Amino acid sequence: MSASFRRFALPVAAAFAFAAAGCASTAKQASTGEYLDDTVITTKVKTELFKEPDLKSGQISVETFKGEVQLSGFVSSRAAIDKAVAITRQVVGVKGVKNSMILR
Repeated sequence: MSASFRRFALPVAAAFAFAAAGCASTAKQASTGEYLDDTVITTKVKTELFKEPDLKSGQISVETFKGEVQLSGFVSSRAAIDKAVAITRQVVGVKGVKNSMILR
């Protein structure tokens, strides 16, 4: 291996290592792929909640992190909470639901 090749290969290998580390997920940060998956899940959940005429979906906030969906906001009945949670659980890709909705 020539010296010029080694001088070139080391910085290139280091750049790839840093790039790969930047795409990995941690306990508090999702990888790029996980972030995109979470965005799709959030959109699907919001769409399904919007389709339900008994829910005021504008008052329910949806956030997703690594497939775990958190529902928050104010709702008018326990039935609305149960319905929102049930709809969310049926969305493909949802690994769990955290209910932070509050009865008003």
